[in-house]
Amino acid sequence: MLFDPTIFLEALVSPALIQGALTTIGLSICVQVTAFALCLPVAIGLSSRRTVVRWALLAYVWLFRSAPMILVLLFIWNGLPQLFPIFRSAWFTPFLAAYIGMTLVGVAYNAEIMRAALGSLGAGQREAAAALGLTRFPAFRLVVLPQAMRIALPSLMNEFISLLKSTSLAYTISLRELMTTTSLSISASFRFTEWYACAFLYYLVMVSVLTLAQGWIERRMSAPYSRKNNDRDAGPGAVRAIPALNGSAQNL
Repeated sequence: MLFDPTIFLEALVSPALIQGALTTIGLSICVQVTAFALCLPVAIGLSSRRTVVRWALLAYVWLFRSAPMILVLLFIWNGLPQLFPIFRSAWFTPFLAAYIGMTLVGVAYNAEIMRAALGSLGAGQREAAAALGLTRFPAFRLVVLPQAMRIALPSLMNEFISLLKSTSLAYTISLRELMTTTSLSISASFRFTEWYACAFLYYLVMVSVLTLAQGWIERRMSAPYSRKNNDRDAGPGAVRAIPALNGSAQNL
């Protein structure tokens, strides 16, 4: 029999595979949160008027967008201990090495996304915020950043999904994430189809949850703009309904 449902179900709920999936999710969340927090100053710096700052950040983005993820991971895990003895200690685990390497790459990609989103906003947004009496930082936080996030959200979520799948490359540094656990289980049982099917199902569920979350966040962020457009399209002479005293609706 090529496919054994019993083995598949046992593998699906095995503690090793669940632990591997949790490691994948935990690593992805840690990397994405850190990469997003660090990409904002990098994205702003890419448009800085200070030549040294701008060129230094451009070099960083160019370097880590050019290097393959697997090469960055291998350099962090194998290269840093040779260059700096402090990384030879027990605290430098495969999870930490994967976190550092993937964050460095993630910052570079997310910074480019945020730079493009910030650049797509016209100068009129900042001028309007200044006319309201907002200083530079409150104007950025309350006016510019929310609009840029609405533009950048689909690309950022796509990067998050790609990151989730890229964690499988951490098998090269012995991190026991989902694919490493799957490979070790196959080596012990020689049941390729069942274990690969389980791994695929885990990835399918995780990506589906992220896709649903992306749709929900996009709707929430677009709701104020949709209401604004509806009000503008309705016009000053439009008929609107208001609650009557008895709870029913009346047209004015």
